[in-house]
Parts: sequence; C-alpha cells; structure tokens
Amino acid sequence: MTADFLLIMFVLFLAGIVAVPLATRCGLGSVLGYLIAGVIISPILTLIGVDVIGLQHLTEFGVVMMLFVIGLEMQPKVLWDMRSRIFLLGGLQVGVTVLVIMAVAMMFGQPWSVALAIGFILVLSSTAIVTQTFNEKGLMRSDGGQAGFSVLLFQDIAVIPMMAVIPLLVLPELVDGFAAGGAAGADGSSADSHGGSSLNLNLVEGLPAWQAALAIVAAVGFVIVAGRYLTGPVFRYVARANLRELFVSTALMMVVGIALLMTMVGLSPALGTFLAGVVMANSQYRHELESNIAPFKGIVLGIFFITVGASINFTLLADNVVLIVGLTLGLIVLKCLVMLVLGYFFKLSGADRWLFALALAQAGEFGFVLVSFTVASSVVPSPVADILLLVVALSMLLTPALFIVYDKVIAPRYSTIQSRDADEISTESKVIIAGHGRFGGIINRTLQAADIHPNVVDYSSEQLEILSNFGISVYYGDATRADLLTAAGIESADVLVIAIDDKQAITGLARYVMEHHPHIHVVARAVDRMHVYDLWSVGCRDIIRETYDSSIRAARSTFEALGHSREKATRLIGVFEEFDRNNMRKLAAVYDSENLYSEDSSYTRYVRENRQEWELELKAQMKKELTP
Repeated sequence: MTADFLLIMFVLFLAGIVAVPLATRCGLGSVLGYLIAGVIISPILTLIGVDVIGLQHLTEFGVVMMLFVIGLEMQPKVLWDMRSRIFLLGGLQVGVTVLVIMAVAMMFGQPWSVALAIGFILVLSSTAIVTQTFNEKGLMRSDGGQAGFSVLLFQDIAVIPMMAVIPLLVLPELVDGFAAGGAAGADGSSADSHGGSSLNLNLVEGLPAWQAALAIVAAVGFVIVAGRYLTGPVFRYVARANLRELFVSTALMMVVGIALLMTMVGLSPALGTFLAGVVMANSQYRHELESNIAPFKGIVLGIFFITVGASINFTLLADNVVLIVGLTLGLIVLKCLVMLVLGYFFKLSGADRWLFALALAQAGEFGFVLVSFTVASSVVPSPVADILLLVVALSMLLTPALFIVYDKVIAPRYSTIQSRDADEISTESKVIIAGHGRFGGIINRTLQAADIHPNVVDYSSEQLEILSNFGISVYYGDATRADLLTAAGIESADVLVIAIDDKQAITGLARYVMEHHPHIHVVARAVDRMHVYDLWSVGCRDIIRETYDSSIRAARSTFEALGHSREKATRLIGVFEEFDRNNMRKLAAVYDSENLYSEDSSYTRYVRENRQEWELELKAQMKKELTP
C-alpha cells in the first residue's frame, strides 16, 4: 500500500464527509453533495495524477450493489406485475428518445450512424442517481417512482443490443485513423486501460448468434437456480464458523460472482445482480445479505458520484461553454418532453407524471461506457466524444436540482389541488377523524364498535376506493382546509383526532384548530419525539406517539420473557411511562426547534446537565419495583 493510494483515499473520503452533511442540511440531498465534492477536489485529483475515468469505472460497482439491494426488497410478484411498464413503457421511451436525439444530431450535421450512436449514449438515464434519490425521498413506491424504475430496468436491458449494434456503425475514415494511431479512448487514453494484454473473459465473443443466446439463457438460468437453492446451504455452511466477517465476504462474493458471470456473457452486471436480488427476496437470509452489502454499497456509490463531478473537463467546458451548456439543457428538455407525453398515455397524472419526466431527464453512467466503446469501435470521433462526456456529466450534475424543482415547485402545487371535488358532508358527529390509514382506521373501528359514528375525512382517493369495497364510509377531502373542517362540523364537534401521516400538516392543523376552535379537544398523532415538542408548542396537550405504545408492549413482553410475571412487568412499564411523561413535559418547556442540536441550545444544555441524574433516578425506581 503506497502513500499515493492512501492520499487519494483520504482526499475522497474527506471530500464526502465535508460536502454531504452540508448539502443534506441545505436540503440538496446526498447525491448532489457527492457531485459537488467531486467538482471541488477535481484540481487536487489532477495534481496528484489520478485516473478519474479509470476510478469511475471501478466504482461503478456501487451501482451493481445498489441494484442487488433493490432486488432484495422487491418480490418476484411485484416485478411480474410491472412487466408491461418495463417492456412497453421502457421500450417506447428508448425507441422514441433515440429517434428524436438522432434527428437533432443529424440537424447538427452528423452522419446518421454517428447520430444513432449519440442517441444510444444519451437515451440512457442514471440508475445510480435516480434510484438513490427515490429511496432517500421515499418516492420509489409512488406511481411516478415505479414508472421511472421500470424504464431504468429496460434501459439496462437495452444496453446489450446497443453494444451489439454499435460496431456495425463503423466509419471507414475513423478506422484508418485508429489503425495509424491506435484506438484511443474518449479521454485520449488507450482502449486497454491497463496498458498491455489482458485476459479475455468474454465467453460469447466470436460465437454464432444462437450459441451466444444459449449462453446468455444458461447464465440467467444459473443465477435463478443458484439464488433460489444455493443461498441457504452456502450461508448455513459459513454460519458454522460463527464469524461475521465471513458473512460479509460471502455476500460480497455472491454479488461479485454474479456481476462477473453477467459480464462474461455480455449482459449488464447491474441487471444480473438485480435479477439475483429478486430471486433471493424470499430467502430467509435476505436481511443478512442486505445488511452486509448496504455499507459497502453506500461507500462505493458515494465515490462513484464524486468521480462523476471530478470527471468534468473544465478546460474544454470553458472553450465551448455555450455549446455544451446548451446541449445539456436541450437534452434535459427534450427527454423531459418525451417522458411527459409517454406519461400521459400511460395514465400517469399530476405530480407523478412530472416526477417521472424530471427524474429521467439526464444521461446516465452507462453513457460513459458507451462513449468509450463508440470511440474504440471507430464510430464516434474523439472530439465529439469529448463533448458527449461533458454533456453526460453535466446532466447528471443537474439532476439533483431537478428533484429540488419537483420537491419545492411541482409536488406542493399538486398537493393543494384535489383530483376531484370534496364530498358533501351531511351528517353531524361529536368526533371528527382526519385521516383513515393504519392509525386513524383503528380509532374509527373502536369508536364504531361503541356506537359512536365519527365524521372521517381522508385525502387519498385510492384509499377511499379500497374502503368503499368493504362498505366503510369515509368522506373525501383535505382535512387541513378550513372550509372542509367547517363542513365536517368543527363548530359543534367535541373532539378532533388528527391521524394524517404528514408531520408538517399535523402540526399546521393542530395550530389552526387550537387558535380558531379552542373549544375542541385535539388528539394528535406524533411521528416522533421531536414532533411531540412541536405539537406541545402550538398548544396541543393530547399527543400520541405512533410507535410508542407498541414499543412499550414489546418492552413488557421482554420483561415477561425474562421470567417476570405479567403484573410485575406491567408495574415496571408503568414506572417507565410515568417517568418518561414527566420528563417530556420538562423538555417541552425548553424545546427550540430552530437551534435544537447546537451545543449552546437550551435543550442540549438541559439534557446534558440532567441526563445522569435522570438515569440514576429511573434505575432507582425500577430497582424498587424489582425488589421482592
């Protein structure tokens, strides 16, 4: 291990730990933080002679691990249900976008073969950035997120025929140049990044088409069978050593092995590992695999994003700034328009259609691979390839900004526009329940059993359709609106139960009701401990933490499992609840949401000064109950 290597790793890790917390604190997300870190340290990496493109290809393995983890979280049935979106929506997106980009490139004077290759390069979106951001923001399960993920899967599949077609687009004049000077990569380096001969592990190269297809089918079949039947025996064998590092090594070995096999038969390694993850989704070792892979995935993926930011050629960008920025923005607008049209025909509406369009409007990491491949295949001239590399990198750099536009502009606009008119509420009740999900639904059922019929209002039309199938009556509407509260009978009601699942909306509704309808007793759902303080600060005093009671019951069951009687376990839990309730009141009095975790905040000082005393007091009370 050399000092050069240690210096490079130190610079990469330092850039990440400085930039990412700052970016997330500013609401920019971790991906943009890594990209900005790459831009900032680019001169340092150049100064110490780092091959950024080579490092980028190495860290693309983070994408492979990410797809494996996503596959583990997706049941095969869910994937099967998505098949029409994957192949129909994904196929149309790739086909239509390639043709449009090809037409634009030909308008700029490029031959049709070069224009088609450019279309292949730019049609692909960034699996790494999009899926990472979807997961961070909880958008993967939305209609727009599912549609976007389906298209990304098809794009991974489409890379295979693209790489088969590209060598057929060869330009004779480029072949002469490459024969004279050697096949230079898009960055001016030799096509063989390792310099010298390397082991050829491509098993299908030179085979007839039917034999290559048979090899691909056999490889995919092996992955399915091995994932289904070999995972258990392998992990049981490793478990006998009782060493956690062996579990980690085994999980990494599986991912690396699958990626290698897919590469050897000419398939996308990310697609192969995703398939393996789906197959293993029902395995009893699924969570073991996921927990072992996730830390490595995060580290390698973070370095990959840093290399994307560092790969920007600022000299070339400065010389052609208008052209390159114009091409980048033009690509984003063009792809966004295609996605919006396709989203319309595939019944995506409102914010979901915009999420689908904005999320996939960039070029992707596989674009770097295809650029190098097209240059090595004598298809795209090096000057054009250099510009394409910048367009791909800049479009990826701008993607987090597109998500910010979605979060700050698009989503709020559609969240305040109802997809249908609110229901007319004709019944009167002393109880109003805002929200009928897993929290409000139980409250409603309990009251109904006691012959109390509340007015229940929910804003999810899909939820209401499901409830109506079971004969459950719920009104459609946004309970945070003053006019709908009035229609629900807030003036004559005695109790309002706030059971919606948006933290800010809960606090806002509680504040409004406490100010304008002080006669109402408000029972508010709290998402976490800090949310309790927020609700307390607006005057709400009946606050229920959504997971608190279930956690308390789990603690009581733990005491019982340790041999204590139900009565003693209940008394112990009672001691803790009383202590926690009193403590919450004290902390709520010094809570400051704007300056919560700073060292000099009143909240932090109060906890620091009293924590040890509280712990001793609670232990003393518990010990008293435990003493016979």
